[in-house]
Amino acid sequence: MNPIVVTVGPGHSLRQAAEKMTAHNVGAAVVLDDESMAPGIITERDLLRSSGRGEDIDAERVGDHLATNLIYAYPDWPLEAAAEKMTKGGFRHVIVLGESGEALAILSMRDIVRCWTAGDRERG
Repeated sequence: MNPIVVTVGPGHSLRQAAEKMTAHNVGAAVVLDDESMAPGIITERDLLRSSGRGEDIDAERVGDHLATNLIYAYPDWPLEAAAEKMTKGGFRHVIVLGESGEALAILSMRDIVRCWTAGDRERG
């Protein structure tokens, strides 16, 4: 898991989100909205898709590009469970939630692969 480094609101432009993500060298930002019960996520893939469709990233808002049907992970999940949910849902990032639904961290497929390959080197 990685600490949440970048947060944005649904009213931020895609460019603002991209600038924050670039400044912190991360591939995803947690989207916090006081009107939503759960946090959202915007990823580099979302930004790329918008740009590829020719949309104006200065005019497009983060809230219009959020993934639907998000899954969330929890700190006590084994990596295998998180990887399975991410693979089935087609997600490369998930938000790790605490007991009261607060966003604690982000888990990426890269994190999972890094853990597994580091473990393989230690066993080998």
